[in-house]
Amino acid sequence: MTRTPRETKTIRPAIRRKPAKAATERPASRRGRPAGESPYHHGDLHDALLGAAERVLERDGMPGLTLRAVAREAGVSHAAPTHHFGDLTGLLSELAAIGFRRFNAAMIAAGKTETHPLMQAMARAKAYVHYAQARPGMYGLMFRTERLDMSRPSLHEAATASFEGLANAVGAGRNERLTGDQLEALSLEQAAAIARAWSMVHGFTTLLLDGRLHDILHRLPEGTGVDQLLHAMLLSTVARPPGA
Repeated sequence: MTRTPRETKTIRPAIRRKPAKAATERPASRRGRPAGESPYHHGDLHDALLGAAERVLERDGMPGLTLRAVAREAGVSHAAPTHHFGDLTGLLSELAAIGFRRFNAAMIAAGKTETHPLMQAMARAKAYVHYAQARPGMYGLMFRTERLDMSRPSLHEAATASFEGLANAVGAGRNERLTGDQLEALSLEQAAAIARAWSMVHGFTTLLLDGRLHDILHRLPEGTGVDQLLHAMLLSTVARPPGA
């Protein structure tokens, strides 16, 4: 029997489906990111990697600071740190530059709290120690010259500013102004004064961070701590400033 047009079923051509794509891995920058956190914008990854490197450094120390560890901390591909910094030395050098800039800013701010040159120098010395206590990993990295590329512009500039700040503070205590060309040609006496001041504060800081001052601190009167010991030590090496 012949079917009427109404009874005839419309036969539609089969829809050809594209083969399902293999599941691809999410971009590494999205993995490991806390819920609600926005992805990195282009150009932000450089700073994000440095932030991750600092967290690894302070948490795991220098032995734990590797390119892979930084990539893991930042939640990006293992190739990302190499792309931005070249190698581990490049990453460490840029991180140390950040450390020196913060270090310098802390000492400059401390110096501005005093008016007398000797008191300014003492305030800077205390800021030096306090910075190291707050960021021991970063402080240690800044003086690991064998792990850094001091020719990198950012690090060279920051480290030079640190030395100039020290030299200026020491010079001010001697009623001398050490800037520009004067810093390029120090007298033996000027160089000795700078080295003496740096050695004293850096040595104290190193002993403190290494836990080698515990025995001395334990023998001090109750209520006397690191700040008081440092202050007394600084006073013993300079002419007493007004009101000290």
